[in-house]
Amino acid sequence: MRIGLIAIDGCFGSAIASIIDIVRVAEGARRDVDPRIDPIELAILGPKRRVTTTASMTLSVDHPLSESGEFDVVVVPALGTLTAAATNDVLQSRDARSVIASLGRLDEATTRIAAACTGVFAVAETGRMHHRRATTSWFLGPEFLRRYPTVALDLDTMVVVDGNLVTAGAAFAHIDLALSLVRSISPDLAQHVAKLLIIDERPSQAAFVAYEHLRHEDPIVVEFERFVRARLDEPFNITFVAQSLGTSRRTLERRVRAALNLTPLGFVQRLRIERARHLLATTDLTSAEIALRVGYANAETLRSLLRRERRRSRPIAMP
Repeated sequence: MRIGLIAIDGCFGSAIASIIDIVRVAEGARRDVDPRIDPIELAILGPKRRVTTTASMTLSVDHPLSESGEFDVVVVPALGTLTAAATNDVLQSRDARSVIASLGRLDEATTRIAAACTGVFAVAETGRMHHRRATTSWFLGPEFLRRYPTVALDLDTMVVVDGNLVTAGAAFAHIDLALSLVRSISPDLAQHVAKLLIIDERPSQAAFVAYEHLRHEDPIVVEFERFVRARLDEPFNITFVAQSLGTSRRTLERRVRAALNLTPLGFVQRLRIERARHLLATTDLTSAEIALRVGYANAETLRSLLRRERRRSRPIAMP
């Protein structure tokens, strides 16, 4: 497999370094795991001969962007931004526009595109994600949905695979992205690399999502979250909640959907599961007692939902 890693000035240094290290460890270990595994080559692609990352790491570019189509996989790492405004600014820069143009010219039949964090924005700019599943940094979800409303955004999953398009979540999900690429070559090799580097499995971003921070721009959604968090042990009645917040049911449903990409009930269920997991980990309460504290009549209902969430957040196998 030939992997082309795109780098532009200001890209996230640890993202570049983690991908390079994981791929090179995989190449070094592949013969020991299975001598039949083909060599893994990684090269740096970019619009300039040398680029500097956020960590002041200087990289020599091996190939110009015009040669991206010669690689089996092209990886777009984080752009080095932490806010929606900064990300939008970078997307308008000359280097980023060059990257977007080169991605748009790739033949999906021969070249897989992989991206993580804000790098997913660059791929979405090409239009390739229209009506496809993807993920990105959880805290930039609202801006992503605003810019690319036709993308089926999944902020729970760490790595999402949709055909020849692979996306990963926030900055250190580059580790998960790199491992997923190695897994597509050999599951045994990926497992060996994870053990060598002591990389724990992190199938979901959900544990890291702070919804009130994520969606603070919408006051109705913020108040909705505060209201239901204080009453998770009570039955959920959306009409009553909407009236309590001084809005209509239809408005509440629309605003929650726009901000969270969830129905109000779906969001309440996420909050209940989040609270249940916290209580399971930090208290000696029984399952039945926890179920009552998060609004479920019996423990089996809660256990069933927890099992379903675990199954849903498992990594998707690479094709």
